[in-house]
Amino acid sequence: MSTLINKVLFTRAGYGLTVLRIFVGIIFAAHGSQKLFGAFGGYGLAGTAQYMESLGLTPGYLMATLAGGIEFFAGLALIIGLLARPAALGLIVLSLVAIFSVHISHGLFMANNGYEFALALLGGSIAVLSEGAGKLSADRVIAG
Repeated sequence: MSTLINKVLFTRAGYGLTVLRIFVGIIFAAHGSQKLFGAFGGYGLAGTAQYMESLGLTPGYLMATLAGGIEFFAGLALIIGLLARPAALGLIVLSLVAIFSVHISHGLFMANNGYEFALALLGGSIAVLSEGAGKLSADRVIAG
């Protein structure tokens, strides 16, 4: 296996990281399905695009598709532990954009639409990027 692929798939993490990866993945996949499909009370692409435009993230439809797609597909990747590091990297960038474009001006706490939840998901994503997918993952099976 090539060195780059081995570095992407290798994990030294145990079961704790596996649990963290799965829960973070479920949350991101659910949020992505809200944006893309209107599931779980979400607004779908049209509503999300309108919201993105109101934030100055233009073109709104493209930004909504990118955000929803990254959340949904990277979330699924985290759940099964397949290409977990690249998925985590995408989610890190997405979380930073959410924190600095939406939540930072509201302070830390969620009660005021603050950034604490996005910060927690950012931390989980950074852990996956740093440590890999963990013991129960497709990455570990592929890497051997």
